[in-house]
Amino acid sequence: MTAFSTSKRQLLLGLTLGGFIQSQPANAQNMTSGRLRSMQEMLRGIEDYPKALQTPIEARVKLYIPLLADNGNSVPANVVVDSPMSQADHVASLYLLSQRNPVLIMAHFHMGPWNGRAEINTRLRLAGSQKIMALAKMSDSSWYYHMVDVIATESACVDASESN
Repeated sequence: MTAFSTSKRQLLLGLTLGGFIQSQPANAQNMTSGRLRSMQEMLRGIEDYPKALQTPIEARVKLYIPLLADNGNSVPANVVVDSPMSQADHVASLYLLSQRNPVLIMAHFHMGPWNGRAEINTRLRLAGSQKIMALAKMSDSSWYYHMVDVIATESACVDASESN
C-alpha cells in the first residue's frame, strides 16, 4: 500500500508540474501573443530607442489603417511622416509595432534623404484586436509616433496562448 501511495503521489505531482509547465506562455524570441503590451513595453523592444526618453512625441507621424479589419491576414497600412526629407531633416528609421502579435516589430524601414518622401504602404498580419504604433526616428535623434486601435474580427498569427 505504501508503494502505491508513493507512486500515486509522484503521479499527481508530475501531473501538477506538467500542467503548470504547459500553461506557461512560450517566451522564445519574446513571443507573447495574446497578451497586450503596454506602450512602454513596446518601446523597450526597440534597440536604438533611448532608454532615458520616457515617451516619444505624438506628432508628425500619421498611420492610416482600417479601424475594422474583417481578416487579420492582410490589413493595408499607410504611414506618412511630415518631413522635408532633406540632408538636415529626414526620417532615419520607421517602425511598425504590434501590441499583441507574437513578434513586436512587424516592420522596420531604413530611410534617408534619398527617399524623397517619408511614406510607406504595406500589409500587416494582426493577431486579433490591438493597437498598432508607427514610430519614427528622425535624423536629429528625436522620436515621433502615432497609434491606432484596430479591431480584427478574424485573427492571424494565432497560437494556443491567445485570449481575447
